[in-house]
Amino acid sequence: MTMGKFITLEGVEGVGKSTNILFISKHIQAAGIDIVQTREPGGTEIAEKIRDILLSHNEEKLCNDAELLLMFAARAQHINQVIRPALAAGKWVICDRFTDATYAYQGGGRDFPIQNIAWLEAFVQQSLQPDLTILLDLPVSIGLARAAKRSAPDRFETEQKTFFEKVRQVYLQRAADDSKRFNIIDASQSLADVQLDIADSLNKLVQQ
Repeated sequence: MTMGKFITLEGVEGVGKSTNILFISKHIQAAGIDIVQTREPGGTEIAEKIRDILLSHNEEKLCNDAELLLMFAARAQHINQVIRPALAAGKWVICDRFTDATYAYQGGGRDFPIQNIAWLEAFVQQSLQPDLTILLDLPVSIGLARAAKRSAPDRFETEQKTFFEKVRQVYLQRAADDSKRFNIIDASQSLADVQLDIADSLNKLVQQ
């Protein structure tokens, strides 16, 4: 059986990931392809419990080391229980955030040593990498203004603008370093134009 494709969607707060991951899923399904739509951190019962720890406001401060390790603990469970089985079954996996987010948020935002993240990535993922990463990009100030109109902010969303500027820069650098895998899409466009760009990127992958 042919292996499925692995697509990830990335970006800072307010870029429109929730809206566009639904578009991606429907677009691929329309091509007659079976999909699994999932998210990180999360995607399984245990990983969702870890997600709650990571995003919730707690009296006890979560240290950066614990945050990083919890991200990869959730990812290990997610890969084992959802991602690898779906890909092996020939399904396409569409994931809201993956390891690029860890490099951006923990590596960029938290200034965590990149070599430590890379070691955990190799340990947990082995050779697993996305076939396509769609990076929705827009200025941080616009993204935060959009995000402020949503529900109460989670633990990450309460960070300062400088945190998200560093996150964005790491995303853009990773995209520049791996242009074959990444497709950067200007999320400041109208939703219709954003989705035209996404569809073009997806059609190229479907035709491979």
